[in-house]
Amino acid sequence: MAKSRPKDEGGPESGSVTPGRLAGLLRVGKGFDLSRTDSSATPGFSGGRADGEVALALGAAQLSELQERLFAAGFSGSSRANVLLIIQGMDTSGKGGIVRHVVGAVDPQGVRHTAFKAPTPEELAHDFLWRVRPRVPGPGLIGVFDRSHYEDVLIVRVHDLVPKSEWEPRYEAIRRFEAELAAQGTVIVKVMLHISPAEQLRRLEKRLYRPDKYWKYSVADLDEHAFWDKYQKAYQAALTRCSAEGAPWYVVPADRKWYARWAVQSLLIDALTRIDPQWPPAGFDVQAERTRLKALLASG
Repeated sequence: MAKSRPKDEGGPESGSVTPGRLAGLLRVGKGFDLSRTDSSATPGFSGGRADGEVALALGAAQLSELQERLFAAGFSGSSRANVLLIIQGMDTSGKGGIVRHVVGAVDPQGVRHTAFKAPTPEELAHDFLWRVRPRVPGPGLIGVFDRSHYEDVLIVRVHDLVPKSEWEPRYEAIRRFEAELAAQGTVIVKVMLHISPAEQLRRLEKRLYRPDKYWKYSVADLDEHAFWDKYQKAYQAALTRCSAEGAPWYVVPADRKWYARWAVQSLLIDALTRIDPQWPPAGFDVQAERTRLKALLASG
């Protein structure tokens, strides 16, 4: 991955690669090593924060139009395609910011957001994918999993919540589940927001010194920080074992929030561009309706 620029100021040389090219830069492939991935890098973007914020604003219009076309095609029944955005990352990695600043730029009626929490007793009584399957987006929708079924091979593994004999087979179950979704027309975008342990502590510190952020802080956050290395090992396994042709993983350096937001937006634009949703044709006689409306306007 490219090294980060020393400053966040933009400049005349700032620019970005196309969304498709960015996907290639961030995709988890053979030989991927999370420990060697620079969390402060900005691969595919040569500018700084100001440029990134401009690029995000410009991309919002493109993303919004593509999403509206997807929703219209699904609403009319002319397409069964949909998008599933899976967002994973350590606490404070910026998952909420992605939902707010990237997904929040599109029409909410076309988005189905699910924030998976600790499973309930009822959910624990079933297979780990039981609660996930009903939340898969329908035709024309963008589904967002804010944390996901991957928690069942992450926190479960780190804290020994179930024996290895139970979580080990889940990698294969996840691969089969996602292959099934892809075969049905779901374009899967799996994003791991990658931050450094030092950056996590800085963000936690900000929460402790801002009363408007107290609600986001948990006394368990620092306890979880102590398991950082175990989480990185668990993520390494999930990323490499479950990155497949129809459901690749993308690791997005997230120490710089502006870059992470632009990158995820670009990955969504790429996914929707590949679907290329089209406006559905009218299901009525357009000329006849124009004539009726013209008559009503004239009489009014």
